[in-house]
Amino acid sequence: MTKILFVCMGNVCRSPIAEGVFRKMVRDAGLEDTVQIASAGTHAYHVGEPPDVRGQQAARKRGYELTELRARQITQSDFHEYDLILAMDWENLSLLQQQCPRQQKHKLHLLMRYAGEFDAATVPDPYYGGPEGFGTVLDYVEDACQGLLEVVRKRATMYAAA
Repeated sequence: MTKILFVCMGNVCRSPIAEGVFRKMVRDAGLEDTVQIASAGTHAYHVGEPPDVRGQQAARKRGYELTELRARQITQSDFHEYDLILAMDWENLSLLQQQCPRQQKHKLHLLMRYAGEFDAATVPDPYYGGPEGFGTVLDYVEDACQGLLEVVRKRATMYAAA
């Protein structure tokens, strides 16, 4: 089982979009039994709230459903439980690095390291902008999640062969 946690600031925009996109990709690839997916925020601003309505609308137009997701803040146990903890930007990666036990820091990365089409290092925060920002987030997240899916697929194949 590979466990992946997507992280942004409040867990209402970027990370739930990444969770929804990757969840669908994993399901479509038939890897649901080998991959566990979640999201969290570095801050507790929106704990218990659903994803931003603008993000839900943009995601739904592309076939992703986010309505069941609820914001939560990252916990110390997440650093031990998850195999990959993928931040949306440098600020959140830095906050994760400050909280993470030294022996778990190898799990922390930027999501965009898996992107193939876009060369941006981070996923821009759409929270204070208009709805078009959520389209950009989806473009970046879909690209990076496609690359991440290949890594997860290879890992699943290696474990199945062992």
